[in-house]
Amino acid sequence: MILDFVITSAAVRAMLMMFLAMLSFTGMGIFVKLAAQHVHVIEVVFFRNFLAVLIIGPFLLKAGIAQIRMKRPGLYVGRAAINFIGMLCGFTSVTLIPLAENTALSFTSPIFVTIGAVIFLGEVIRLRRIVAILIGFTGALVILQPGISEVSAGALLALASSLSIAMAVLLVKKMTETETSIAIVFWMVVMQAPISLAPALFVWQWPGPLGWLYLWGVAISGTIAHVLFTRACGLVEITSLQPVEFVKLPFAVILAWFIFDEWPGVWIWVGGAIIFTATAYITRREAIATRSIRPNHAQKETPP
Repeated sequence: MILDFVITSAAVRAMLMMFLAMLSFTGMGIFVKLAAQHVHVIEVVFFRNFLAVLIIGPFLLKAGIAQIRMKRPGLYVGRAAINFIGMLCGFTSVTLIPLAENTALSFTSPIFVTIGAVIFLGEVIRLRRIVAILIGFTGALVILQPGISEVSAGALLALASSLSIAMAVLLVKKMTETETSIAIVFWMVVMQAPISLAPALFVWQWPGPLGWLYLWGVAISGTIAHVLFTRACGLVEITSLQPVEFVKLPFAVILAWFIFDEWPGVWIWVGGAIIFTATAYITRREAIATRSIRPNHAQKETPP
């Protein structure tokens, strides 16, 4: 990639890739919202994956088939299944609630990553990080306001998507140890295309010219986002990149206001800021833990 030649620092390249990935993910959300006005959302999921295969194909011819060889196929299958659930929940959520609210709730994903690391990877956390997790979920409650206003299905789907994405993130980080970034992205869309086609056939309708434009927008922006995200994860520790996700909120606010005339309420900003603060603290503690563990691999316990 161009960034590899222009910037020599792996950390800076990873941060820029993550920044561009977040912009691309926000663009994908915009295109999903537009495409769902023309075809059923499950069709949007299918075309996002099917068209991505066509996009990646020419690059495979140049890079060579060896670039997509699977060394651990079980991880690919697990990632595809989990990511499909997250994609379906996330795409549906985008069509039901304002994009800024969907984006703010997506900030819970790093919190779910930390919880998943404890459950599945045996990582140890102490009181301060537990408190940070609770504060993060308090931020989600500020946005949802249960008991004050009805919690929408779209908001619940956004949280379900964040949980699924967190699980996929843990798998992606494991996969980058042995797999190429293009293989990870390619097999994800190849496996998800048939998974999503089966239910899409029950609501099938061919998109018109404008629908095709939006569907291609979904596929192109989504593919770029996943490639950049995967490359960034392979360069540095994933926890050091999590705070960059907060740039999605201003991106979403500006684009949604310009295109859909959506403007978030004050509680979305407040809740999003609370979640981000908790996430930033968790990220800082995990970065410290990583540095303390590296000199002595026998030490398993992490700082609070």
